[in-house]
Amino acid sequence: MPILLFDGHCNLCNAWVQYVVKRDSSSTIRFASLQSGAGRRLLEEHKIDENYIESLVFFEEGSFSVSSNAALRTLSYLDGWQKHLVFLSVVPQSLRDLVYRFIAKNRYKLFGRREQCMVPTAELSKRFLPD
Repeated sequence: MPILLFDGHCNLCNAWVQYVVKRDSSSTIRFASLQSGAGRRLLEEHKIDENYIESLVFFEEGSFSVSSNAALRTLSYLDGWQKHLVFLSVVPQSLRDLVYRFIAKNRYKLFGRREQCMVPTAELSKRFLPD
């Protein structure tokens, strides 16, 4: 079961989760915010700094991806044309991550920040890991 951790305070990250939910018709991907108990446990299990909020973290089959790789791995599970964006993995990771880190560093300025993490709807909460 793939799991996507995201910054629950980030408007861009929350929009990404909504985008993924609408395009993952098989409801394969589960979610947790990096700030949640479930998110912190996963970070600890995989020896990732518990204060890490600079990137998406995507877990699948015992491994994890961060930054642009996490976004591309997420896309691979979606329906329709989006899954074909995985072809962007031919772009050198250093270049992809440079762009990713620029957006991540400026995400609150560009897209805004919530004071509290996203509260999923009753239907969406089934896809979130329990705290």
